[in-house]
Amino acid sequence: MPKEKKKQSLAEKINVMRASVMGANDGIVSVAGIVVGVASAQSNNHAIFLSGIAGMLAGTISMAMGEWVSVSTQRDSEKRALEKESAALDTNYAGEVSFISNKYQTTGISAELATQATNEMLSSDPIDVAVRERYGFNPKEQTSAIAAAMASMISFPTGSILPLVSITMFPQDIKMIATVIAVIIALSITGYTAAALGGANKFKAVIRNVVSGLLTMLVTYAIGSLFAH
Repeated sequence: MPKEKKKQSLAEKINVMRASVMGANDGIVSVAGIVVGVASAQSNNHAIFLSGIAGMLAGTISMAMGEWVSVSTQRDSEKRALEKESAALDTNYAGEVSFISNKYQTTGISAELATQATNEMLSSDPIDVAVRERYGFNPKEQTSAIAAAMASMISFPTGSILPLVSITMFPQDIKMIATVIAVIIALSITGYTAAALGGANKFKAVIRNVVSGLLTMLVTYAIGSLFAH
């Protein structure tokens, strides 16, 4: 019989979407900053394109490795928490029951009901319940470092294509303003998406994202202008 394909958990899907959105966002801002800075110093499209490609490649590797290290570190911390809680249940079960029961009582549940609920849940799934209540994560919802790294590896260059194409393909007299407009639109989309995933205020997220991108381009433009020839 063929093996049944394992379904992605909600946490895994959210993790991949987060890495994708942030990777695309960083790709837009990083490469936009690079090409605008170089374009403000010179008008050679070949040099601008090469600088953008170099930034795209460096950013892609950096983002992918950063996601892999970050998620791997998180997974290591969760494994250590599981080991500690497993040992605590073996050596001090009553103490863990007391901790969870007291935690429930702080929410307004009576001592008797809190103790009953704690004992019932620990009897069916002790390690998962204890870890969730003490450390705040669900051991069954695991995230993949490789999936997050791959998502960033794909999304960063995808996001960086827009400013790179805009600055090199538009006519000389409008290339700068066309790139800024394209970046504003792209950052509005990624800011809105990130807010939607995190349940945050979408308007504030879009404004914050666009302002950070504009500031990045303004700074690199100013620095590039100092070396204009």
